[in-house]
Amino acid sequence: MIRFFDWSLRLNGFQIKEAIAEFNSILSLSESEYQEFIENKKREIIAFHLKNNDYYRKFIGDHSVKNWNDIPVMTKKDFQKSLSERLSRGFTEKTVFKNKTSGSSGDPFVFAKDKYAHAITWASIIYRFGWYGIDFNKSYQARFYGIPLDFIGYTKERIKDFFGGRYRFTIFDLSDAVLEKVLQKFKQKKFDYINGYTSSIVLFAKFLQQRNIVLTNVCPTLKVCMVTSEMLFEEDKILMEKQFGIPIVNEYGASELDLIAFQNPAGEWQVNTETLFVEILDENNQPVPNGTEGKVVITSLFNKAHPFIRYDIGDIGILDEKSFGKKTILKKLIGRTNDVAILPSGKKSPGLTFYYVTKSIIEDDGNVKEFIIKQTKIDSFEIHYVSETELTLVQIDKIKQAIDLYLEPRLHFTFHRKESLERTARGKLKQFQRLL
Repeated sequence: MIRFFDWSLRLNGFQIKEAIAEFNSILSLSESEYQEFIENKKREIIAFHLKNNDYYRKFIGDHSVKNWNDIPVMTKKDFQKSLSERLSRGFTEKTVFKNKTSGSSGDPFVFAKDKYAHAITWASIIYRFGWYGIDFNKSYQARFYGIPLDFIGYTKERIKDFFGGRYRFTIFDLSDAVLEKVLQKFKQKKFDYINGYTSSIVLFAKFLQQRNIVLTNVCPTLKVCMVTSEMLFEEDKILMEKQFGIPIVNEYGASELDLIAFQNPAGEWQVNTETLFVEILDENNQPVPNGTEGKVVITSLFNKAHPFIRYDIGDIGILDEKSFGKKTILKKLIGRTNDVAILPSGKKSPGLTFYYVTKSIIEDDGNVKEFIIKQTKIDSFEIHYVSETELTLVQIDKIKQAIDLYLEPRLHFTFHRKESLERTARGKLKQFQRLL
């Protein structure tokens, strides 16, 4: 059998075979060997960036790096400058994996991973999905994700979906008429699992509930559903389990890093301790005891192209008291929830749709620092943004074109440049707010 998924990664220069071998060697370490591995990787990654990354050396400045807890914490704002200024020596934008963050926190930026770091990210994902019998080379995925709507971007994603064993349902319109077509696809295709944005999959579950349909009755090959990118509320999980007839697995990740935590078969949110070093810190950037809430701060142990060292991802979390070393459990995550926009036509669009709308203003020059979008009426929205310079008429027109494409025509958007944006009590921006 041709292993299309592995082949497609290797074709793009990702050393997946070698990455899986190294990942498995980490899994096989004893607890004492693991502790030594982590300390070595922490020393190795910071030494590499101090030697090879001018941006990170400048960021560290006069700070001592003898004690890990004294190393300054990085935030999303620290990455809002041209990617070329942030790359390590020996890497270029053509030789790395490059992408944009979703901007769900309101602080978008372009990031890079070296190709081996991206390969070991995939090794981590392959391992965790394997807990539920999912094989990326064999299993067929029903994918609830966004997709670029321009011809080249759309075609590229469809080709990637083909080699990745996926069928993608776009999430820009989740009205009942569209969800009826989604249901028909489940009747026609032998899907093994569902993966995608939480809010989109919840809307599909509510659609099935209205029609008194259990999905495994029409698609009996389904084994499991993985949800990501947004908060999964317990009542929604119960609803999905009932309407889909399969286990619902909650993942917590970040595109610039890896899977951060993934629900294991015992129902625990198990932290990725193989490719990441995850800390929970207080307001003074010092570790808190397990069971205490604090900032989720993460170090990418393998990414040599771009530093993510003590990186504050913008979430608040709590590690379980019984966590230790290799078996670290995330007890609770506070944050990451998006509303759904309801439009005049009846179309329902998840808040993450606005990533695709605002993508046109997320430029690599870092001009737009933060943004939030508020729905004030059924046809009216406000974009509040912080930037070095005012958006030009050309940029605004570009955004309006994206709105027509991804949402629907005749919506009214007003743009408000601000010195700063309002935050929650925990200091977090909510990218989309429905104020109706």
